[in-house]
Amino acid sequence: MGEMKPLKAKVSITLDEDIIVELKQLAEKEDRSLSQFINRILKGYLKSEENYQK
Repeated sequence: MGEMKPLKAKVSITLDEDIIVELKQLAEKEDRSLSQFINRILKGYLKSEENYQK
């Protein structure tokens, strides 16, 4: 069968308004929701940190 998607959890964070505007614009360029876009950014950051610490 197909691969199972990881579970998602809702979180609430506070961001500067200018950051939100910029993130929304970048997400729209990639045809992603803001949530999908932030999730992708965070995954990339964690992966790079993991590689850096090795």
